[in-house]
Amino acid sequence: MNRFYVIGLTDNVRHEFSPEVLEIISSHRIFSGGIRHHEIVRPLLPEKSEWIDIKVPLKQVFDRYRLFDGQESIVVFASGDPLFFGFATTIRKWLPDALIQVFPTFNSLQILAHNLLMPYHDMRVVSLTGRPWHEFDKALIEGSAKIGVLTDREHTPTAIARRMHDYGYDNYTLFVGERLGNPEAQNIRQFDVLKASMCQFEHPNCLILEKVREGHIRKFGILDSEFALLNGREKMITKMPIRLLALSLLDLRDRERFWDIGFCTGSVSIEAKLQFPHLHITSFEIRQEGKELMEENCRRFGTPGITVRIGDFLSADLSELDPPDAVFIGGHGGRLKEIIARVRSVLRDGGVVVFNSVSEESRMMFEEAANQSGLRITCRSEITIDSFNKITMIKAEKE
Repeated sequence: MNRFYVIGLTDNVRHEFSPEVLEIISSHRIFSGGIRHHEIVRPLLPEKSEWIDIKVPLKQVFDRYRLFDGQESIVVFASGDPLFFGFATTIRKWLPDALIQVFPTFNSLQILAHNLLMPYHDMRVVSLTGRPWHEFDKALIEGSAKIGVLTDREHTPTAIARRMHDYGYDNYTLFVGERLGNPEAQNIRQFDVLKASMCQFEHPNCLILEKVREGHIRKFGILDSEFALLNGREKMITKMPIRLLALSLLDLRDRERFWDIGFCTGSVSIEAKLQFPHLHITSFEIRQEGKELMEENCRRFGTPGITVRIGDFLSADLSELDPPDAVFIGGHGGRLKEIIARVRSVLRDGGVVVFNSVSEESRMMFEEAANQSGLRITCRSEITIDSFNKITMIKAEKE
């Protein structure tokens, strides 16, 4: 069984260790950490010690760790608190049975808050270190008052500020900390979103976003007239009452991955993202104009993170996409049966499909295709809006 001592560091090149940690360092031979950690602790390492760089792919790192299973303990140096989006958590994921003892220090967000004299008990923390934008987008859409963000070389403060600016989240002040814990190099600066989007920053860094005024209003139902429309055609949009009823039938609060097939203006995807920011949404549209429409409307309503796929859904490569547990079919181009069969082939067990039928013919086509694919019809609702034709909303489930 592997045994690890995981020791937290700041960026201080003269980091002070407790006598207990110094004893652990002096009495061990196998050490590991990032390049920056190695530079800081190199003078303390015993002669003939062995260092294992922590770098991707992590499989190679843990293969080396396993060579010492039951023979020697490994001393790992990590940033801040190793249990705060840290490497101790990674060890537990890769080696669940490993014995781990943690010696934490302040993490970078704590150091930044301390320097700002900013209480951080109410701060929402998001890590973008080796992670996608999803949780950050969710925090913005939900309007969190204070957001602490851990960065990497791709998700820099500059990139973060540009994303905020692009989607209309200019209602935050950014506090950026660089090389925190290093008395010679530490730098803390304050910016508005636009200014931060034009600056460059030293790595490593982190930032705290503090809301200074209200931003996007998360309406429960967006007026049709507020969307940019396809060639200005009002009929080419799922009407607001129908849109909200469709979202209700999809049970999106308890879903994880939602596909919107034939999104046109993007109204269903955008409404879903605003009401359920936790969703991973992939939207499909055959018309090239759909990409520009979706981008414009996402910026208009502050909904980053919707993945757009342009082209024929029936020939799209779905292999790299995680399977959905909720699907809305807004357009089918006369090939509804083929679309349902393909959706059924990737839909998770317990997943749902919702379709709005504008005619008796399309209703019968959907129900026949659903039955042939092994989907069970669980709900039919009829609704009429103003002078438009009656809409039949149909829900089918995969048991």
